Order: sequence, then structure tokens, then C-alpha cells
Amino acid sequence: MGALAEAGAAWLGWDVAAGCAVPQPDLPGLRNITMTPQKYGFHATLKPPFRLNDGTMIEDLENATSALAATLAPATFEGLEVTVLGHFLALTPRGDLGAVHRIASGCVRDLDRFRAPASEPELARRRKAGLTPRQETLLTQWGYPYVMEAFNFHLTLTGRLPDETIPIWRERVNNHLPELPAPFVLDQIALCGERTDGRFEILHRYTLTG
Repeated sequence: MGALAEAGAAWLGWDVAAGCAVPQPDLPGLRNITMTPQKYGFHATLKPPFRLNDGTMIEDLENATSALAATLAPATFEGLEVTVLGHFLALTPRGDLGAVHRIASGCVRDLDRFRAPASEPELARRRKAGLTPRQETLLTQWGYPYVMEAFNFHLTLTGRLPDETIPIWRERVNNHLPELPAPFVLDQIALCGERTDGRFEILHRYTLTG
């Protein structure tokens, strides 16, 4: 676990790798603005969370993820920067993102046989965002509208923020994070699971060796 992962875990107050809470910096309001992303921990989603199909064992998913990782080459891009996405802050990549899109698309496509179909309430909730025709197609096919060419690699740092507070929190998070790696190399994927308390933790890491 490197300096960036440790800083991200501390910022959110949850270490997804260790599966435990960690002290947050003493910043007024930090707990409130990180309550939403805290349960997931510091991470970048490649395949959106899903429930296992009936009759599917977690061991089957683990074996398939290991096999997938053996076919995927690492992705390298210029670096990371703190960005405003809608009304929240996240780390996003700079440079050519073709390789990371290839990894994410592989995860969505090759592991989809383990995903239980999205329920009608889940689909209705996604549609409230006002989807494009292509996003509706992606939602119907993959259970999530922001995958494949609509994918946006990011590591979430806050929940929704009032517009007037965004510059303040952007400065605070930049002061908290270590020097961001440049270039940034994505050379592992991780399988995460939801605990009974609703928080996420890493089940296994897989090195990309394709």
C-alpha cells in the first residue's frame, strides 16, 4: 500500500484494503462530505457493483477474475489530478486513456456472466438521471449506463458539494494528498465485496500480466 492509497484511505476514513476504519484529518466538515464515498473506500471502479447470479459461487468469480487479469496488460497514463466531476471531487487521469478503457471494458464484458440482472427499481433509479439513447442501451445490456465508451476513470474523494465550497475542499484535498505519481501505472485490479455492515473491502488483488 503506497503513500497515495494511505492518504486516500485516511481522507475517506475507511481502509478498503485492510477492511477497517482509520482516523480522518482534523478538518471541520470532512466527515459529512465523505459519508457517501466512505463505505466504498478509496478506489476506481472498473466494473460497477453487482449481485452474484443465483447458483454462482464467489470462487467462480475469483477464478474468472484471475484468468482475466492474465490477459490484460497494464495501463500507463501521464498522471492524476484533482478534478470537479459534476458536484463532487475526484482524482482523474491525464493523457491517453485508451489502455485503461480497454481494462475496464474487459472487466465489464468478461465478468458479466456472474452478474444478476438489475432489478426494475435499480433501472428506474438510473433512468432518473436522464440518459441518452446510447446510455439506455448500455444500462439495458450491462446494468449500468456509464460503461464501455461512456466509462470515466476516477477515484472519488467527496460526496456532492455546494458549489461555493468546491474551491475550499479542492485546496484542502490537494494539501492532504502526497505528490501524485507521474506517470501513473494501473497494473493490478481488485475484487471487492460488500460486508454485512454495508462497507466494502478487498477480497483479492490480481496483477495484470497480459
